Formats: sequence, C-alpha cells, structure tokens
Amino acid sequence: MPKRVTVPHPSRVALRRAAATDADAAAHVWLRSFAAALPTVVRPRSDDEVRTYFREVVVPLGDTWVAEASEGLVGVMVLDGDQLSQLYLDPDWRGRGIGDRFVDLAKQRRPDGLTLWTFQVNTPAHRFYERHGFVAVEYTDGSGNEEREPDVRYVWRPATPPPGPTAHSPGGVNGLPHTRRLANGRA
Repeated sequence: MPKRVTVPHPSRVALRRAAATDADAAAHVWLRSFAAALPTVVRPRSDDEVRTYFREVVVPLGDTWVAEASEGLVGVMVLDGDQLSQLYLDPDWRGRGIGDRFVDLAKQRRPDGLTLWTFQVNTPAHRFYERHGFVAVEYTDGSGNEEREPDVRYVWRPATPPPGPTAHSPGGVNGLPHTRRLANGRA
C-alpha cells in the first residue's frame, strides 16, 4: 500500500519578519532553491559565504521576510527599497501559493511599484512574475551581475487610477507588477 503524504495547506504557513535566529535557515532555503532552479548558473560565493552574507547583511539589514511552516522555514523574501531583491522557496514547497503570498505582501509594502531581476534561463520565474503583472523592461548580457549570467529586469507599477471617480469605481488604485535579483538580487 502506498504511503500517504499529507501536504500542509499554504494558509498554515506564516509569513513574518525574519529574526536574527532565522539567518542560517533562510540561507539554507536560498541554497536549496538556487541549486534546484538554476543548476546551470555558476554561483560566485561558497555555501559558507552565502550563510555569512545572510547572517551579517540580509537578515539584520534588509527588509527580510520568511515563510514558516511547522517543519521550519520554507521561503525567504527580501525587499530593498523598491526592489524585490530576493524571493526563494524551498523546492519541496513550490506550487503551494507561498510565492503568491510573498508577492502580494511585497505589493502591499511597496504600493508605488516594484522592480526585480531574474536570470534569463529562469523561465518559470518569468511566467510567475508575469502572472503577477510584472513586465520585462530590460534584458542584459549579465556583465552587471556577479554570476555573469544574462538577466532580465521586471517592473510592476500600480494601475493608473481613472481621471476621476466613475459610477463603477470609487477612484481607488489597482495594482499591476514589475520585478528583480540575490546578493545582487537575481533569482
């Protein structure tokens, strides 16, 4: 008889600000996600350097958020000004709506718009961000990132409100997205 696996519902995953004690677990999520999603991209930093960077920079100095399940941390998101600089999920937790929740949170925290970078080889990320309203606005040869990997810059801006209130709208603003990169913000 096949073993039954229970998959936690994404609503049982809490999104919260990262604490100093989360740095190593957040780095572990980043390392697992990067290896799974970007196997052809050469990382310029060792695993230990990534862990140190999370401990000394990403968690204490960034607007860093984590997704926490009963098993531990399963996602990490970092905002840097208007840049969604990192969004990584544990590979076993992809496709469960956690990334959607992180993007919604980013839009709430940066209602005037977001930018982000992702590698050109990461086509699943392109589809994900485009589904969330981000628009590709720049493609590069990778000379501006540590990995020297061609990348693409995405942008999300809220929809322009109509000139004035209408019978169907109170004149509020609707959101449309844009995106971007890790140590240098690329995912």
